Amino acid sequence: MAPPQQTASSARAAPVTLDLPPMKLFDDRPAQPSRRSNASIARDFLDLSFALETGAQLDRFTRFEGPITLRVTGERIPASLNHDLGRLLARFETEAGIDITRVSPSEQASITIETVTHQELARRAPNTACIVVPNISGWEEFKRARRAELSWTQVETREKLSIFIPENVAPQEIRDCLHEELAQALGPLNDLYRLADTVFNDDNIHSVLTPFDMLVLRATYDPALRSGMRRADVAAALPGILDRIHPAGRGGASESVRPTPRLWGDAVLTAMDEGNLALRHRAAATAVAIAQDQGWTDARAGFSWFLLGRLAVASDRAEAHFALNEAYRLYSASPETRFHAAHVAMQLAALALSEGQNEEAYRFSSGAIDAARDAENAALLASLMLTEAEALSKLGRVSEAQSLRLDSLGWARYGFGSDEEVRARAAEITALAR
Repeated sequence: MAPPQQTASSARAAPVTLDLPPMKLFDDRPAQPSRRSNASIARDFLDLSFALETGAQLDRFTRFEGPITLRVTGERIPASLNHDLGRLLARFETEAGIDITRVSPSEQASITIETVTHQELARRAPNTACIVVPNISGWEEFKRARRAELSWTQVETREKLSIFIPENVAPQEIRDCLHEELAQALGPLNDLYRLADTVFNDDNIHSVLTPFDMLVLRATYDPALRSGMRRADVAAALPGILDRIHPAGRGGASESVRPTPRLWGDAVLTAMDEGNLALRHRAAATAVAIAQDQGWTDARAGFSWFLLGRLAVASDRAEAHFALNEAYRLYSASPETRFHAAHVAMQLAALALSEGQNEEAYRFSSGAIDAARDAENAALLASLMLTEAEALSKLGRVSEAQSLRLDSLGWARYGFGSDEEVRARAAEITALAR
């Protein structure tokens, strides 16, 4: 899981002095149904459940059998973790039919969530924001274990595992880790870039588990499945399972999908890295070229252009505009990629603000706020609101701007964490305005 995406500012501005309101939290929402056909869900269920992110194939289906318990340990457990974990466990029960019992930190549990410092996690598991590991019950066991003991390929039935989450990051990042790692602890271990409606995708667009994700987890724990089943056996059982738990998806076709070339995935990973900017820019251009050669018009194509646009801002504004507009066009073509389009809108709004195009900045930022709120992405929501506020100020609508700016800061505290980060973020966006 990668850190949140940044806006199109080229340098970090100095923090500004702001009186910050209390942190805002998202309210519970009614569960939403998946609009997918059962045929497409079955196809993706198999691809998610019988492979790892590394590409390694799994020869058996695994899950927890019997009651599932969970404990939270660590020297420092942020209050937001308990709040967001409670919401997530309630969703598992109501939407996925999975009952997870939380026990005290001193008790043994099926799932151990342990908080460690970001620095500790980076030393033991570089290039990860958080991690789920099988066959252990805590950080000390993780440090002592041999690599072979932690291999998912050797798991026959899930009995115990641990999730490690950094304690000293923004509340939203902690929540995102809870959603992604608990979903993988319970169910699929793979990520697929071609899927636009799931957290099982390394593009990091979805912050919280989607209706598709909950449906996949419900199917995972259906009585017709059990640990040890082979892919062909699971494939034979899935149509009956999905027709029973998702009757709305009956009869729909499974649209054909083109596989994702390894070269494209490698290019995307390089472009998303934190290394040399020129190297990352070339990798993004490679991803775009591959997407065009494949004839994609899906989320993979949009993501390729999005990466290129973000990376071109510092060196080629014309290219940045073209790439981001292509990404926005592709993402805006389907309701399924509405949240994706909101991320691109933030980039386009920031560009417009930096170029004195205040009407454009207002149009892009205000138009994406509802999608960011529906996605429960407080970092994106706050950034959009701050950008809209700057545009409103430049357009002479000062009182509206002041009210919006104040409203944004409560979301920024959840999305960015420390007061210093919130103030720095606000300063970055203010510095964009001409």
